[in-house]
Amino acid sequence: MKNLVLTVWLTGMAFFAQAQLYDPSAFDKKYDGLLKHPGVQIESAEAINLMYNYKFYDADKEFRWLRVRYPKHPMPYFLMGLAEWWKIVPNTDVTDYDDRCLSLMDTTITLAEKLYDDSDNKLEPAFFLAAAYAFKSRLYAERKKWTKATFSGKSALKYFEKCKGNADFSPELLFGDGMYDFYAQWIPENYPLLKPILMFFPKGNKVKGIKELEKTANTAFYTRVEARYFLVQIYSMENQYDKAYEMSKYMNEQYPDNPFFERYYARSAFVTGRLNEAERVSKNMLAKIERTQSGYEGVGGRTAAYILAYINQIFYKNTAEAKKYYQQSIDFAKQTNSTNAGYYWSSVLGLAKIATEEKNYDLAQTYFKEVMDKAERKSSQYKEAKKALEDAKKSRREERRKRK
Repeated sequence: MKNLVLTVWLTGMAFFAQAQLYDPSAFDKKYDGLLKHPGVQIESAEAINLMYNYKFYDADKEFRWLRVRYPKHPMPYFLMGLAEWWKIVPNTDVTDYDDRCLSLMDTTITLAEKLYDDSDNKLEPAFFLAAAYAFKSRLYAERKKWTKATFSGKSALKYFEKCKGNADFSPELLFGDGMYDFYAQWIPENYPLLKPILMFFPKGNKVKGIKELEKTANTAFYTRVEARYFLVQIYSMENQYDKAYEMSKYMNEQYPDNPFFERYYARSAFVTGRLNEAERVSKNMLAKIERTQSGYEGVGGRTAAYILAYINQIFYKNTAEAKKYYQQSIDFAKQTNSTNAGYYWSSVLGLAKIATEEKNYDLAQTYFKEVMDKAERKSSQYKEAKKALEDAKKSRREERRKRK
């Protein structure tokens, strides 16, 4: 009996302690420390996981509940805006979600500015200001609204600078450091015309930036997945394909219905020679597209179809399946207005090679000319198509000589 009373008393004290630790009303005045509060993180974790797994309807219900709990804090609005951004991620040409995303980021900025003015702790609102302006800048850049992108980007940098070097307050703040350090060096290396704009800003350091993003990916809560989203792309750009494979595979296991991570998993498995995995994942992606699953569409489809075409042509020697998948990749490319991209050129080139093997030279020539018409002159596809056409002309001249 004594043990039972003691257990009940301890349980009651535990609940009392939790209530003292996590009392939403304690945030009603200044909302100070909401970003790193473990209770709030527990409350928002399910919603965030639903969002990244493309269960947007269920995530939105949870985000709306957070908005009821913390109506004057920017965090719920930022998360709702982030969900709209992730609806755009699979195909950034889709503009259906732009207005709501921008509106929610504007609300985030309005509330964060007030919090910045009223709060003793400037770091938390500065984080939301930097993040909201950064997402607006990214979206404006996607829409080629360069003036708006520049102004939003400058505002983001202003608040990133205020957050810089304060990761001891919250690991979320290290995300901005990593992003700046990597891209401040990467952008001028890849876009020389932008060098004059960046010369007035501190120099970047790609190696340092990657390390900071990796630390964010392992220690942060709200920006953990965002850091991994960028790392998957950075590893691929920096030819660190094994790292891209490990990261994308892990993220696909965590969020099996996230089309971005599944696409990169298929790509990186293919590039690193893990063809069985690449084949399985690609077929899975095409099945999801066929049943119109949320987020699965033509951009992922052209990747998956090309991988399956290549595997069937080169390894299985199954010409019929290869032609089917190459054509499917071409159709997806046309559907997404991306005939100026590598998957389209390579798919048409694949059909040209098959036509050549089948001695259908006129069709092969048509395909080779299509590659030369669409591909960049410096690309390997253009050079291969050009050489194939020149070789074909030589062969025909030799045949005519022999006939004479």
